[in-house]
Amino acid sequence: MTGRHGEVTAAVEAAYRDEWGQLVATLIGLTGDWDLAEDCAQEAFAAALATWPRDGVPHRPGAWLTTAARHRATDRLRRDATGAAKLRQLAVLERDPAEPPVEEIPDDRLRLIFTCCHPALPFDARVALTLRTLAGLTTAEIARAFLTAEPTMAQRLVRAKRKIAEAGIPYRVPPAEALPQRLAAVLAVLYLIFNEGYDEEQLDARRALTAEAIRLARVLCRLLPAEPEPAGLLALMLLHEARRTTRTADGMLVPLERQDRSAWDAAAIAEGVAVLDRALVSRRTGPYQVQAAIAACHATAPEAASTDWPQIAALYGTLLRLAPSPVVALNRAVAVAMADGVAAGLALVDELAAAGTLAGYHLLPATRADLLRRAGRTDEARRAYREALPLAPTAPERRYLAARLAELGDSAT
Repeated sequence: MTGRHGEVTAAVEAAYRDEWGQLVATLIGLTGDWDLAEDCAQEAFAAALATWPRDGVPHRPGAWLTTAARHRATDRLRRDATGAAKLRQLAVLERDPAEPPVEEIPDDRLRLIFTCCHPALPFDARVALTLRTLAGLTTAEIARAFLTAEPTMAQRLVRAKRKIAEAGIPYRVPPAEALPQRLAAVLAVLYLIFNEGYDEEQLDARRALTAEAIRLARVLCRLLPAEPEPAGLLALMLLHEARRTTRTADGMLVPLERQDRSAWDAAAIAEGVAVLDRALVSRRTGPYQVQAAIAACHATAPEAASTDWPQIAALYGTLLRLAPSPVVALNRAVAVAMADGVAAGLALVDELAAAGTLAGYHLLPATRADLLRRAGRTDEARRAYREALPLAPTAPERRYLAARLAELGDSAT
């Protein structure tokens, strides 16, 4: 019997991972009530834990859970005398005349993703709401992941849901002319979630965010197969995740050129390259596709010495045109240094330093220090490393910079 319960628990956990976002999305579409949708979804999973050990795991767990949750939502609304009126009044249920009929939308999760990431919501609220409604993370889990107090995160979620209701944010996919801008906001949320979990020294709660971000990116790719940028983001995530375990060693950051490439995840790299290739067929290049192409250049080089730096420098030039930022310009400077010589890269880094747009950003003096070291300008490199050290945000990065200083005969202390 214990084995049977274990199998059922595993089946419910798998269904939670696979079906939570779809279930909540369906219930919000039916009721317009976000809290009611989450409550009824939770009740459906509790019912599964109670009845599946006796009746067996259904052939289609998602359909079973949806039916159970719909019944609970209907019962709750019937008990509420204002339930029917509430459904008519909620702005999230209002349909735009130009919106396709429900059956033309491939998945309710698409509506939910765009609603969670609506530009009227603060960015941190978009992230929290996405993790709560689409990934099924608890408020406590989200708070731990973002190093925030649970009551603070709970209030953030409450305010986001209230904003959706009070502002009449529609529960729909944006029209075609607004899709590129809105899709960019969705992708930015998913990439932030990934990066929050990709930090070298974070807790398991945060590291689980990378898996959630990749899973949600896969969902978005299935829902929008004609859009290349979700595929570009998925490819970028997979290529970064492939080398996660080699990015630190003994609590110290390991730069790309020194990482053990034999320990990289070959399957993730192959999938990332294949996803990117499919995206590039559209010939509608976007920032995530370009970033993925850069990551692919690194991931597919057999060794650091064979990295195609001229190609990477050219890709960074493209990225700088598509998404101009001083951080992209700094990365391009490194690629130029590797492709055209240290002097060319240093000139670009010095231009950025003079502009002041990266003041206080630790990678500016750290990059300058590394290039000065390669150029044999040891005294200047020491000064730049000392400048970067207190600005570095994580312990692995600080240990790496201190080690570089030690190699140059200087002590970080």
